Amino acid sequence: MADKRNRAGTIVGLDLTITDAPGLRDFYAEVVGWKPEPLSMGTHDDYMMLAPDGTPVAGICRKAGGNADLPPQWLTYVAVDDLSASLEKVTAQGGEVVRAPAGAGPGAFALIKDPAGATLALMQNPYPGGDDGR
Repeated sequence: MADKRNRAGTIVGLDLTITDAPGLRDFYAEVVGWKPEPLSMGTHDDYMMLAPDGTPVAGICRKAGGNADLPPQWLTYVAVDDLSASLEKVTAQGGEVVRAPAGAGPGAFALIKDPAGATLALMQNPYPGGDDGR
């Protein structure tokens, strides 16, 4: 049976991009009980934060490269079936594409601002049809 968590329109990721990833990693580990799992980015580590049962729940990332200009905030990723078509709708509906798509195919994403100025990431559905590969 297909997993409903990864269907278009659902939240598929949550990241916090900041200058002090290790400091905030420790903060959230203490406050909410998340367990950090380092992800090597070459010159530094980012962190996948896991719930006590080992389920990935969020990422804590160092500001660098394409995300260096983002303010410190939780960034929500929402799956869409057609990233290009969704980005056209963003501008048609009065929003703004802040960052063009990074990558191609399943998992590619772009940053948008809605007409109120809130930032959101749209991600090409990583598991079309809702199947998360389990």
